[in-house]
Amino acid sequence: MKKVSLVVHQNYVEDVIKKLHEAGLMEIIDIARYEPKILKDTEKASMQPDAGLCANYELRLTRLIDILKSIMPKPSGIKAMLHPKLPEIKTVEDCSLDEIYSHVEGTLGDIEKKILDDEKGIQEIDEKIEHISTDIESLIYLKDFDMNVSDIGTSDYVIVKAGKTSDLSALNTEINKLDKATIYSKQFGKGKQIKWSVLIAAHILEEDKIEKICREKITEFDLGDLTGSPEKVLKSLKNEKRNAEEEKKQIISNLHVSAEEQLHDLLALREQIKLERIRKEIPKNFAKTKSTYVIKGWALEKKENELQKLVSNVSKDHVLCDFEKPSPNPDNPPTYMEIPKWAGSFKTLLGLFATPKYNEINPTIIMGIFFILFFGIMLGDAGYGIVILLLSLFGYAKFSRYSPIIKNWSFMGIWLGLTTIAIGILTNGFFGDFIPRFIYGNPEMPIYSTTVAGINLPVEPLNDPLTILTVALICGIIHLNVGIMLGIYQSYKRKEYKSMLTERFCWIPLQLGGGLLVGYFILDWQISDTLFYASGAMVLIGLILLFISSGPIGFFDITGYVGDWLSYARLLALGLATAGMALAFNVVAELLPNVVPVVGIILMPIILIFAHIANLGIQALGAGVHSLRLQYVEFFNRFYEGGGQEFAPFRIKRKYTKMKER
Repeated sequence: MKKVSLVVHQNYVEDVIKKLHEAGLMEIIDIARYEPKILKDTEKASMQPDAGLCANYELRLTRLIDILKSIMPKPSGIKAMLHPKLPEIKTVEDCSLDEIYSHVEGTLGDIEKKILDDEKGIQEIDEKIEHISTDIESLIYLKDFDMNVSDIGTSDYVIVKAGKTSDLSALNTEINKLDKATIYSKQFGKGKQIKWSVLIAAHILEEDKIEKICREKITEFDLGDLTGSPEKVLKSLKNEKRNAEEEKKQIISNLHVSAEEQLHDLLALREQIKLERIRKEIPKNFAKTKSTYVIKGWALEKKENELQKLVSNVSKDHVLCDFEKPSPNPDNPPTYMEIPKWAGSFKTLLGLFATPKYNEINPTIIMGIFFILFFGIMLGDAGYGIVILLLSLFGYAKFSRYSPIIKNWSFMGIWLGLTTIAIGILTNGFFGDFIPRFIYGNPEMPIYSTTVAGINLPVEPLNDPLTILTVALICGIIHLNVGIMLGIYQSYKRKEYKSMLTERFCWIPLQLGGGLLVGYFILDWQISDTLFYASGAMVLIGLILLFISSGPIGFFDITGYVGDWLSYARLLALGLATAGMALAFNVVAELLPNVVPVVGIILMPIILIFAHIANLGIQALGAGVHSLRLQYVEFFNRFYEGGGQEFAPFRIKRKYTKMKER
């Protein structure tokens, strides 16, 4: 990574910005935030005047796009999921900002008012339908009363109230206490849903009491200026609602036509104006003098000559370029993570933890390899691996062109499936003991039997957990030591020789010497006297180096390291859980026909399918989470710091447009 400083003559700054945007070679930083000292001799630049106009056009286009998208039918169901639509790509020409403005104005002038008026019309109709629906709901309760709904309210001599109540008895009691009031009621619903529509009439002298009773006991109906019998008004309102709904359908139909004709053009036009807006806003990160602009940022070292040639050509050599090698502190440069495309999902896993700092080792590939290996060991069933493999192959073949994310994760799923199949074959796992139990008719018989390098295969976790535990701990010590070696290399690269020896290298003699001594005293290993004393010397050297780094508290670093190593026993634990649950489901399914002969035969395949699907989901999730934990905690603790920011060049990002080839 190189720290870049460009001083561009003001007459060429727009051309330089455009070329930098197209080339994507430089990450531009905000000078006022990251290099404020420069502003002592210069002043902060501002956005170009057209930025506000571009933002306004973008906002107007976005509003129209949102309206049309909300109207468009949204595909659903399996067919839509299996056949997603790719965005339509419009070919555009390289044109001036004035030409883009003219195009936007022409497009908006043709359709903006119509679309906004249609949206307003739909909103007004929705409000009308909602009001009518409320009135209809009220009138349904009153349709059996012989009355004129306009009578509801207060006149010179009478007050009339209409509503519904769930406690008619209490309401009757209150009304009967009045001398000049009467109540009519009609029951609706049954059981706990029972309600009564009520009509209360009283002399105006009882108005205050009636108002108090109605506030406490009923939900009043507000029918406004409606007039006529409830039944006739109800019929009229239903017709009015139908007409409003038909009017709304017609407006929506018109918007559908507009969406089919205009949506893709609007999306492409918005993308064009958005790119222009970004170019007009970027100068706010610059500094300027009377005749020049100062641009600061980062570029890849291997792109230095290309960047210099680009800005020199576009500015006709009216530019000064300065490239300097940064220091991690205080420059804090961004991190360029160069990884193969197939490892894109590994990068996502690393991003969940932290981006590496500048000049820090990028562990993406190593982390991904161990993640896949540990996942396979913890799931460890060839049947489940086949399911994962088939789903991943389907996703890769069917959806990779629609989404880079699905493509990357499907590719990793292929490796997860293959690894799980391989481990399952080695550990006699195929949907648990499905083959021996249901095909061979003997649960104790392995799928196959062979000997490789003196090792009897397969090794069943439930029958021989000690072997699996040994494999897990061997994987753990390899994983930890890979981290230690990376830490040693990183300290050497940074010329941090003291920490390299005391914090990193100390674990090498501690492990070698400590391992030999443990084998001698506990496991009865036979070692020579020379090797015995050499082991003691290695332990002593390791302890001295460790205590130089951490002091007496270094003792707890040793216990912590042992604890980290023992954490890899989870490889055995989750493998046993997968095999144990699969075995239990198979046993239950096998017993069903004996318990309920006819029904059991029908239920057996159903239970097997759903039980193994559930087991696959639960165990795959557990394997993924615990495999990641071993990377983030045990592995990264040996060398990784993180906390960096990924290199993000000033680059055009297109989704709906592509430039016309010249």
